[in-house]
Amino acid sequence: MHTLRNKSVFFETYGCTFNFADTEKIKEIAAANGCVIAENAKDADAVVINTCTVVSQTERAMIRAINDYADKEVYVTGCMPVVQREKLLELRPDIHLIMPDEIYENSERVGGVAFGNTGIVQIGTGCLGACAYCITRFARGRLRSFGKERIIAEVKRQVAAGVSEIQLTGQDVSAWGADIGSNLGELLTAVNDIDGNFAVRVGMMNPATVMPHIDEIAEAFTLEKIYAFIHLPVQSGSNHVLETMNRGYTREQFIDVVGAFRRRIPDARISTDFIVGYPTETEEDFNETLSLIEEVKPTKVNITRFSLREGTPAAKYYDMPDWIKKNRSRMLTIAANKIYDANNAAMIGRTVHAAVTEKKMAGTIVARDRYYNNIVVKEDLPLGKKLDLRIIDHHRHYLIAETV
Repeated sequence: MHTLRNKSVFFETYGCTFNFADTEKIKEIAAANGCVIAENAKDADAVVINTCTVVSQTERAMIRAINDYADKEVYVTGCMPVVQREKLLELRPDIHLIMPDEIYENSERVGGVAFGNTGIVQIGTGCLGACAYCITRFARGRLRSFGKERIIAEVKRQVAAGVSEIQLTGQDVSAWGADIGSNLGELLTAVNDIDGNFAVRVGMMNPATVMPHIDEIAEAFTLEKIYAFIHLPVQSGSNHVLETMNRGYTREQFIDVVGAFRRRIPDARISTDFIVGYPTETEEDFNETLSLIEEVKPTKVNITRFSLREGTPAAKYYDMPDWIKKNRSRMLTIAANKIYDANNAAMIGRTVHAAVTEKKMAGTIVARDRYYNNIVVKEDLPLGKKLDLRIIDHHRHYLIAETV
């Protein structure tokens, strides 16, 4: 990173919210070193690419991105420099690698304002898991929670700057505090007590690390400034597959965790992730996944086809044919879409209190209610404005409303 000085620099970021926060920190470091942020690559002396390598398709996209800038000085950060250093240097021997630890050593902050009215606050790096398919855990290492005071200071800084949505992020947000004698419920309570006009979206939580503190964490989601949006990746509905994935919980325990949230917040928005076509997944296992989605009825589902990653324990398995993965992905998508449509149809006619979080095309805004529903309003309203909205229609992935 020491050579990133007195240049015009263009940034490209891929992957998770955590990466976007890292990019904002690199921008600040570069600016302090005399660099100017370029609006496009054509006008830049150098390009910084913040990479993701969670699946093979993403890795191929990263390589294409690097190759697109053959005539530029290229810096690569994110997960790839840690787990695929040799591949990057073979691809381009003159490439500059920025390791994640370099970013943290050069920045006191734990986040940045990445999307205008939305700020990202990192609460720690790494995780406690040992998922058999995951390459990210090798890139980010074991859990390292950032201190509560440091996180609170960053939230206050961003709120003072006018941010109205704070996104708390990490590789496993619910693991926060396990290494420093605390837990996520305690952190959320402290963040909720901060003065200001803002709300908090909590990032991805592993059911295995939610379980030890379920009461405190679930109770924290009832607080005024915490969105009742719960992202709990389950990955499979089969206990056999969950065991071979080494996820650390059972189907029944996942259902219990969801139930703990819904008992306190009946309309809580539950988001989950599934991996289809895992090497140990039989037809019967996949049917258990289909039955789980029907039982839990999540309001948001992310579906990924299994991708073998070299160096992970799952790489020892035989990778099933792509046509099976595609077929199962299609079937799970159809099941999820039915749930989306039913949930959204039930919202028509309701009046909700929401805050404007994004401006889309001219004359249109996106607002979020207590449950982080995606609500489109065809009016030009200021960011951060709170208002009552009547739901009048829906599309599969968003609601349409008018002001009351």
